[in-house]
Order: sequence, then structure tokens, then C-alpha cells
Amino acid sequence: MKILQKICFVLLLTTFSSVYAGSCFDDVSDVDDCKVRADQGHSSAQYNLGLMYAEGKGITQNYKEAVKWYRKSAEQGHSTAQASLGWLYYTGKGVPRDYKEAFQWCKKSSDQGDADAQSILGIMYAKGEGVDQDSAKTYGYWTIAAGSGDDNDMLKNRDAFAERMKMTPSQIEEGQELAREWIRRYQ
Repeated sequence: MKILQKICFVLLLTTFSSVYAGSCFDDVSDVDDCKVRADQGHSSAQYNLGLMYAEGKGITQNYKEAVKWYRKSAEQGHSTAQASLGWLYYTGKGVPRDYKEAFQWCKKSSDQGDADAQSILGIMYAKGEGVDQDSAKTYGYWTIAAGSGDDNDMLKNRDAFAERMKMTPSQIEEGQELAREWIRRYQ
């Protein structure tokens, strides 16, 4: 009988704690729960904790800590963490500005369909930051980003860029081919 009581107590305790415990995945301001889950190696919790540090949500803003947690998540393949880490390298927040590193992380994320990473890659090609300046690749990545969810504004930016740069029809076709190739490869 005592064994049955212990089993019931353990079941009740685990049910109670799972129902009433915080949730890093549902509430991106539950810092304590995120810290526990991030330390356990959950990539989404690591990303969420990085986001809390980057934005100062429920915790003091700290870009170095954001980089630390984004990196842990990004190394596990979390595409949004990869894009976020790439952005911090691009802007130099929490780390020295490093366009090559930004490109590498954004490329990994882009290949998984992250529209923000694709937009950043387009910016990098437009400005020649970490890569050779290339209008066709800018056009292509912004086309891909539009198809990945960053649609109306990205298409307007892409078209305005093409006009401002006086892109030739062959450059535009090259950018469109890059987008088609990306779709064939990754979708």
C-alpha cells in the first residue's frame, strides 16, 4: 500500500508541476523557466533566452548574453537563432562587427527558409559587406525573402533597388534565376 501511495504522490507532484510550472515556450518573459530549459540544451529555449537578453524582456538587456544563447541554439540548427546571431554580427552588437561571420550564419538560416536572413543577405550584397557587391544577388535574395513571407515591402524595396541601380534586364534575369534555383534546391 505504501508503494501505491508513493506512486500516486509522485504522479500528483509531476502533474501539478507540469500544469503550474512556467513555460519558456509559451511566455517569452518567463526567464527562470527559459534558463532551466536552455541549460538543459533545448534549442528553442536557448533562442528565447537569447531573445530576452537582446530585447531586455524580463531581464536586463545584454547583447553578449544574447550572442551566447543564440549561438548555442544556432549550432543546433535553429534557423531563427542563426538569423538573429547573423544580425548581431552584422550590427556589431555583443560581438565585434564581422560581416563574414554574419554572412555564414545568415546563409545557414536562409537555406532553411528564414525571410529575415534572406533580407540581410540581400542587404549585404547590395552594400558589398562581407561579400562582393552584386545587384543580381541582391535582387535574387530579396525575391526569395518575399516568397518566404516578407512579401509586400520586400518586393517594393527590391524593385526600387533595381530602378535606382539601373539594373539591366539580364541582371534582373540573373537574380530571378538565383531565386528559382533556391526554390528548386530548398523547397
